[in-house]
Amino acid sequence: MATTVEALVDGGKATAGPPLGPALGPTGVNTAQVLAKINEKTKAFAGMKVPVTVVVNDDKTFDVKVGTPPMSALIKSELGLASGSSNARTTKVADMSIDQIKKIANMKADDLLGATLKARVLEVAGNCVSVGVSIDGKDAKVFQKDVKAGVYDKVLC
Repeated sequence: MATTVEALVDGGKATAGPPLGPALGPTGVNTAQVLAKINEKTKAFAGMKVPVTVVVNDDKTFDVKVGTPPMSALIKSELGLASGSSNARTTKVADMSIDQIKKIANMKADDLLGATLKARVLEVAGNCVSVGVSIDGKDAKVFQKDVKAGVYDKVLC
C-alpha cells in the first residue's frame, strides 16, 4: 500500500529536516533522491511556500506532485510587493508587463481552467484586479477587454 506525505516547503529549498525528513524516513525511500526531485520541481517558486505531495510505493519508488502557491502570492512575488492594494478599485500598487503575466500563467498552467495561453492570461488578469495591479499600463479590466478583442493576439498565441 502506498504511503502519502504532504508538506509545505520553501521553493527549491526542501531539506531532510522537518516536515519532510521525519515523514519520509519510516517509508524506507531514498530521502536524498526525493528532496532532489522536490527541489528541481519547485525551484521556479523560490522564496515562496509550495504544497508538495510525495507518494511512496511499496517497491520504494516515489512520485512527487507539486502544487502552486496562490495566484495572488505569485503576482506579489513577481512584482516584489509585500501586499496588494488596500483599495484595489482606486489604488494601483504596481504595473505588470506582458512577459510577467505570461510567466505567471505558465507557472499556474496545471491549476487553471484555460486551455490556451490567452485564456490563462485572462484568469491571471482577473486576479490582478483584486490585488490592485495594472497590466501593460492599463487597468486590469481594460486589459482583459483588449485581450478578448484580439489586441494582444500576436504575443499571446
